[in-house]
Amino acid sequence: MKPSQSNNNDQPATVSVPSPQDNPCLGSDPNIAALEIIADDGISYLLPYAQFLSAERVPNPALEKVPDAPPEKMRIRFATAEVAVLGSGLNAVERRLQKYELAFVKSADRRLAATLKTHIAVITVTLTKENV
Repeated sequence: MKPSQSNNNDQPATVSVPSPQDNPCLGSDPNIAALEIIADDGISYLLPYAQFLSAERVPNPALEKVPDAPPEKMRIRFATAEVAVLGSGLNAVERRLQKYELAFVKSADRRLAATLKTHIAVITVTLTKENV
């Protein structure tokens, strides 16, 4: 179409529908060197995969006392920090972490939980070693 011609197409404009892969809680990149953690206090941490030690995903023990607590808890350990993640569907986080493809994690509003397969409700970071 030439710039001077108008679009006479009677078709309505297409609306982009979010992909099931669009998730504000986590992102993937197969060429990533560090995991970005965006903690609930607003501080962003870059933790290198070279310092990754371990991760564990368990049912959230707080469910016994608080019925509406997030159902899962995950601890991600690095040489200099431990990250606690509370949410649901955290097996997706675990799979990406296992492949070193998890680019970032951050929490999202609880109102989004029903629309997301993986919802991260809370993230806290504890530094385990002082910077040298």
